[in-house]
This record gives sequence, C-alpha cells and structure tokens, in this order.
Amino acid sequence: MSALGSNLRTWASHEVVPSRTGRRSVAISAFVVATALGAYAMVPLPWTPVPMTLQPLVVILAGALLGPMLGAAAMSTYLVIGALGLPVFSGGGAGVAWLMGPTGGYLLAYPAAALVTGWLAGGRNAGAVRLFGALAAGIAVVYLGGVAQLALLTGGTPASLLALGVLPFVAGDLVKVVLALLVALRLRPKTLDRVAPEA
Repeated sequence: MSALGSNLRTWASHEVVPSRTGRRSVAISAFVVATALGAYAMVPLPWTPVPMTLQPLVVILAGALLGPMLGAAAMSTYLVIGALGLPVFSGGGAGVAWLMGPTGGYLLAYPAAALVTGWLAGGRNAGAVRLFGALAAGIAVVYLGGVAQLALLTGGTPASLLALGVLPFVAGDLVKVVLALLVALRLRPKTLDRVAPEA
C-alpha cells in the first residue's frame, strides 16, 4: 500500500505542462478567463454608472501570483480580446467603444494595476505587510484610471468623481484585498517558481 501511495504521489507531482513557456501561456490564459468571469459577477449600483464586479480581485492576483510582466500581459490580453468583440466586459459588453465609456478607465488601468502590484510585491518571500500594500496599490491604480476617464466624460468636481468612482467601491475592494492577500500568501512562491524567468 505504501508503494502505491508513493507511486501516486510521484505521478501527481509531475508537471502537466513541463515547458516554462507553456506554463506562462496557461497562466496568462487562466487569468484572462478569470477576469472575464469576474465581469459577469456584477452588481449594478443605482448612483453610479460603474458596476461592482470581481475583476479587481483577479487583476491584483494576476500581479501578485504571476509577477509584474506576466500579470500585465494577462490583463493586456484580456483588453485586446474584449476590444476585438468578445463579450468579456461587465454585463457582456465588448468592443473599443466600451473602453471609451464610463467603465473604460478602470479597464484600461488593469495592466498597470497588475504591473504595480507585482512590482511592489517584490520577491517570492514577501511578507504579509508588503503584499497588502502592493495589493492595495493595485486597487488604487484601478481607481486612478477610472476616475480619470470619468473626469473626461463628466467634467465633474473632485468630490463628485470620488462619489461616483471611488467611495461606492472602497469597502468591497478592501475585502478583495484581504482575500487576495490570503491567496497570495499561500500560492505566490509556487506560482512564481513555475512561471518566473529562469536564472
């Protein structure tokens, strides 16, 4: 029985995708799909044109788990397929015109948010405080992009822009940062080992 268990453990430990390049492609694809699914987990808010979604959670996890460059690549790929017409934006939205609308600034900030998160998180052994700061900074980048585009579209005052584009989301996004922190603390060293550039 112990021989069978040993054989099963050996079999289970084999890499499904042995190529590092292949693992990177799979990781990017997985985060593209997760971001698209997060867009469908949408809660419209009556006082703002921007819905609440799970996408920010996926964006900051992409940066934390894949590192800055691959995280940004995953988010850039997501934007490209959405701009080309696949219904991957909130509520099934798609196309370049969607990126020019009230949610477009948030979406366009996703690659930069993943990049900043991954960069600030640093190496594989970053502690909880550093990771929390990196994840929160990623959310802040999303807010900056969103508010900048809302300012162009509405010409609103800073107070009205905060009321439309930031304040409705702060509590929910804080929960997402905490969830992302728990996931990153557990998975980050393993994922970075599998996809990071070889020495």
